[in-house]
Amino acid sequence: MTPVGKGFRSLNLTLRKELDLFANVRPCMSIPGYPTPYADVDLVTIRENTEGEYSGLEHAVVPGVAESLKVITRTASTRVAEYAFQYAVANGRERVTAIHKANIMKLSDGLFLECCREVAEKYPGVKYDEMIIDSAVMHLIKDPAQFDMMLMPNLYGDIISDLCAGLIGGLGLTPSGNIGLNGLALMEAVHGTAPDIAGKNKANPTALLLSAVMMLRHLGLVSHADRIQKACLDVIAEGKFRTGDLGGKATTTQFTGAICEKL
Repeated sequence: MTPVGKGFRSLNLTLRKELDLFANVRPCMSIPGYPTPYADVDLVTIRENTEGEYSGLEHAVVPGVAESLKVITRTASTRVAEYAFQYAVANGRERVTAIHKANIMKLSDGLFLECCREVAEKYPGVKYDEMIIDSAVMHLIKDPAQFDMMLMPNLYGDIISDLCAGLIGGLGLTPSGNIGLNGLALMEAVHGTAPDIAGKNKANPTALLLSAVMMLRHLGLVSHADRIQKACLDVIAEGKFRTGDLGGKATTTQFTGAICEKL
């Protein structure tokens, strides 16, 4: 777990920057048989992963005044937009919504939007629209089914992707992939290390398993991925073996054993 306000730099952030993993991909889908207030969530967030407020350019100007620089470049914005539209085409997605705050950050978010619009013109088969982030958050809570794919700069994507996880039951259920050039990718569960339950056999392994499913699909092992995903979701839907965060009493071992039996 990365310390707040002190200590070492985020290791995940370091890996993303060093390996140039420029696109963070977070599918978010309601799980049949596991009721939440929203039964029809099926969206994907695509987050620019290397710059924005996470560029690491911050310093103390004078005592009591800190400055953090937000960096948006045409190169990074264009390539993540290209990836988003390519993903939409490859996965049968119909619409990409760019999320921004260009009404206030006219130059930085304005450049991001300009790049998104230029890329969108090359994909006439994919609908494209835009939404200011505060409005997008409100609409997500009111009716998440109206979104298909959400494309956004780094900080907005970090916040909105976690909000989306809450719509379907929490971070324990949502996988994540960090994608770079030439097939380079890093898949991860984004919920952190949870040191408070370490060694207690309580953790929900779903996010980690579904991240592995994303890895298998990335490697072209689609049938293997489909089998594991189906087994995992079937166990959750049946309700006999659910970990504590899902309202059950199963241990990590019991939950994983039930998935293995399904396989």
